[in-house]
Amino acid sequence: MGADSQHGMIFDIREFTVHDGPGIRTTVFMKGCPLRCAWCHNPEGISRLPETIKSDAGERVVGKEYTVERLAAILNRQAAILSLNEGGVTFSGGEPLTQGQFLSAVIDRLNDVHVLLDTSGYAPENDFATVVRKCSLVYFDLKIMDPSAHRRYTGLDNTRILGNLTALSAMKVPFVVRVPLVPGLTDSHGNLASIASFVKDLKGLVRVDLLPYNRAAGGKYRSLGMEFCPPFDEQQPVNASLKAFERLGVPAHISGGPIAPSLKS
Repeated sequence: MGADSQHGMIFDIREFTVHDGPGIRTTVFMKGCPLRCAWCHNPEGISRLPETIKSDAGERVVGKEYTVERLAAILNRQAAILSLNEGGVTFSGGEPLTQGQFLSAVIDRLNDVHVLLDTSGYAPENDFATVVRKCSLVYFDLKIMDPSAHRRYTGLDNTRILGNLTALSAMKVPFVVRVPLVPGLTDSHGNLASIASFVKDLKGLVRVDLLPYNRAAGGKYRSLGMEFCPPFDEQQPVNASLKAFERLGVPAHISGGPIAPSLKS
């Protein structure tokens, strides 16, 4: 897991969110990610180090260090009201598992609250399993099924990701597979069919969510002094088709469609 179990780097804590899991939630965005997805819409979450964002409103630093005790105390102050609203705490990023020891220690100190891990699945198997077993629900991203294409567009192949997804199916922790619909890349009929085929027999699968492409990413890159040059046509219509999943009886919906009932641990 991460090198430091007592200190973590966070780039945002958002309270009363409604799109990061069941009910009303507090979402913790953790810094650092091993992937370099060509469409990443949170570039401020890629590096583990603090960064400066420049805009017309001035400059601000993204990335603040927290101790386990401090972050847990902040989240525990909200635990009761979150639970009353069938919500909880979501850990997102970046990739939360790049700070696995810290994350595990924070979860251990939380009061009785629903915990959701939002992950790319790219982590050593033992680290992945240790954190997942402490969670109530997992959001697991699947992007591109072809290993060479996955490497080309994310920087790494997907062997570890698919291995962790298979392991997750045996952990008795419910999970949602989420597919970012990137025009011309992840949204092809072949890729969606491959995803449907892979997940159809996985135990614990709640549903598959297809997530429309976020065209607002470019501005974030510029504010960080980074260049955003997507190797795809952002203006190309997205293929938001559920047919591949319907054919195999896999529950799926397009983000913004029917909301599934809350899942409580």
